[in-house]
Amino acid sequence: MKLTVLGSTGSIGTQTLDVARERGWAVGTLAAGRNLERLAAQVREFRPEVVSVDASVYSQARDLLGTSARVVADADEAAAQSADVVVNAMSGLIGLSPTRRALEAGRAVALATKEAMVTAAHLMWEAAAVGGGRVVPVDSEHTGVYQCLTGEDMADVAEVILTASGGPFRDGPADLSGVTPEQALKHPSWSMGPKVTIDSATLMNKGLEVMECASLYGLPLSQVGVVVHPQSLVHTAVRFRDGSLKAQFGPTDMRLPIAYAVDAAPSGMQRPGDVRGARRGGEVGGHLGWPLRGEWQFRDPDPVRFPCLALAYRAGEMGGLAPVALNAADEVAVEAFLAGQIGFLDIPRLLERVLDDTPAGHLTWDSLTSTDAWARTRSRELVRAGVRT
Repeated sequence: MKLTVLGSTGSIGTQTLDVARERGWAVGTLAAGRNLERLAAQVREFRPEVVSVDASVYSQARDLLGTSARVVADADEAAAQSADVVVNAMSGLIGLSPTRRALEAGRAVALATKEAMVTAAHLMWEAAAVGGGRVVPVDSEHTGVYQCLTGEDMADVAEVILTASGGPFRDGPADLSGVTPEQALKHPSWSMGPKVTIDSATLMNKGLEVMECASLYGLPLSQVGVVVHPQSLVHTAVRFRDGSLKAQFGPTDMRLPIAYAVDAAPSGMQRPGDVRGARRGGEVGGHLGWPLRGEWQFRDPDPVRFPCLALAYRAGEMGGLAPVALNAADEVAVEAFLAGQIGFLDIPRLLERVLDDTPAGHLTWDSLTSTDAWARTRSRELVRAGVRT
């Protein structure tokens, strides 16, 4: 197995390389942004042929890595390199173009960039159809859905249920207006980057996953539900039309869904719901003795404490450019909250204002780009104005 890893220095990227080390996979290409210190260590260990970095550090990277690998300043070029699987772990809208390029080049993509399916699903499926690329999701929930649907007929699916830990504020405090970034970054179950961790605290991450799930498996939003499961051991469940349920559960270790997605990607989806199983390639992380014991709890999410979830459903139902605007507004809002410019409860207020103002329009690559830019500008205006409802 030969991998390309985009976003190799981030949380999912480094865990992908952990699995590669454990499984003995080769790594032909790395894309890493600006973290040259961590990238240099990865290059020394995995010896890729091609390395992509941000243009702002290109000269420095060439001086540092030029004798070890060919250095480029183009993640799209990295995505198109020959590989059995491209793992796209780039966070945010910057991951869309490399995903498109990989699919158009016929690559199998293990996709952790949820924005690709949230904001541009039909464009991504078009790219896969044009180039012959395939997709398998990396998120624990969506990979769990993939496993539950293997061997099943999508016509028999009544509902897909995604679980949410509930984040650090699922049980308190009652008043969330004064919570700090430090408190919001203390996720009770998972180790993730700051953006995803804050999104988990607001439940926006689950809202984005609802839209992603619908796009991946060709389901209406009404057939994608959410339950809060504080133990974070059941990752997803599928309810079938006969009333039976199939669930996927396991340890809170992202290396497991990463390994499954990479194994499944070469025969993965070229259109929504085109689910095919994977041969599991062996143990990951020493979990064979993981105990089946303890209490598992499930409850409905609180829409009053966590309005971002309902806003995501609203954007998904609006369709068109609304998911693009919501995603961009959320990135700006989280950045502003982490910088101390707005409060925790200002995040959903800002998102609602941007959704209210989002223009109607048909989703194309050009309109996606222009709407993203508009939503970021509008969101920054709201931050400066104090985000009043």
